[in-house]
Amino acid sequence: MQKIVAPSKSKWPELLKRPTQTFDQIEDIVATVFNEVRTNGDLAVARYTQKFDRVELDGFQVTSDEFERAIKAVDTKLKDAIWVAKNNITAFHKAQLTARVEIETMPGVSCWQEKRPIQKVGLYIPGGTAPLFSTILMLAIPAKIAGCQEIILCSPPDENGELHPAILYTANLCGVTKVFKMGGIQAIAALTHGTDSVPKVHKLFGPGNQYVTVAKQWATKYGVAIDMPAGPSELLVVADDTANPAFVASDLLSQAEHGVDSQVILVSTSKQLIEKVAEEVQEQLVHLPRKKIALKAIANSKLIYVENDQLAIELINEYGPEHYIVCVKDEDFYVRHTVNAGSVFIGNYTPESAGDYASGTNHTLPTNGYAKQYSGVNLDSFMKSMTFQKITKEGIKELGHTIQLMAEAEGLYAHKNAVTLRLKQLEGEKS
Repeated sequence: MQKIVAPSKSKWPELLKRPTQTFDQIEDIVATVFNEVRTNGDLAVARYTQKFDRVELDGFQVTSDEFERAIKAVDTKLKDAIWVAKNNITAFHKAQLTARVEIETMPGVSCWQEKRPIQKVGLYIPGGTAPLFSTILMLAIPAKIAGCQEIILCSPPDENGELHPAILYTANLCGVTKVFKMGGIQAIAALTHGTDSVPKVHKLFGPGNQYVTVAKQWATKYGVAIDMPAGPSELLVVADDTANPAFVASDLLSQAEHGVDSQVILVSTSKQLIEKVAEEVQEQLVHLPRKKIALKAIANSKLIYVENDQLAIELINEYGPEHYIVCVKDEDFYVRHTVNAGSVFIGNYTPESAGDYASGTNHTLPTNGYAKQYSGVNLDSFMKSMTFQKITKEGIKELGHTIQLMAEAEGLYAHKNAVTLRLKQLEGEKS
């Protein structure tokens, strides 16, 4: 990991760059795949599945027999662990349900807001180097709580044309409507346009590599909403001498093993801690099964020393981390002043892994600095807020003159007339 000592603010933009390709570098490929899937449907999906995933499939949808085999194949202890996680995630997301908001803004004028589920949602579950069945929990559970009618899941098949049993077990457990063996750009394109096999959805959810991220953004051109631009995983840890160096190193490596384009950063006011963490990273790295992947991610990562807490928090907010661990003496200072982060983990005994799997919060979070303007996935991500109003005769009498004046001032006389006609009728009833 690269060590940087007291960088000047002028160097922060270059220092905090993500190791990702630009949108322009990828969008031509995405546009080509989208156009072919829109034109040729399942045939195009099959061709790109063979090209990118190196597997030829007879059909994309997972059958009931495949679900049954998967459920039997998953170890009982893992099933128990998934149930614990499911219960915690369900509890946290159910707590986000809100009641109808209603107010009488003036006598006879009632306004209220209610939430409705998005009818059809598409969940993208990465499969590549790691079968992220935990992401199904994070997406399907709030989708079910919200009341989404169709929950369509896509995940890339392995070289045998199959999905990991834990993915199918979890999808079945969480009430996913249909599961398809397809990944990458072609899966996002199929969910966007719809094919003979895959239903068109209204909103797309889920993380993925840079190609999936750009594909999701491309989908918005066709009227499909997305949760956020969620790309390669990242983690920033802020720590001082009260932190446990071994814990910090383990957290950095837990994100580094996600993928070669992941990025991890340590920000610290202690040079001594930075040295200890660097040593721990090297010691722990040699024992990781995904060492090769982590090594490449570590090459994109940094250990940054800053002189004081104020500079540290400014740098952190400038970066806007997806995952953010706070292991410092003055926790309150960092928690209060953090404004750009996807999810925050506080204290030596709160590993980022807890949020990834089972504490209850959602791990589908904004990356690449999008934490400055996006929230992580939550229950409201699967719902729409709709407003309603009802005005009585007395209410239109009270409010009508205001509407008439404003409509006339804007030169919109039909708007004014819609009120005038009603007021004249009420005057006639009065006489």
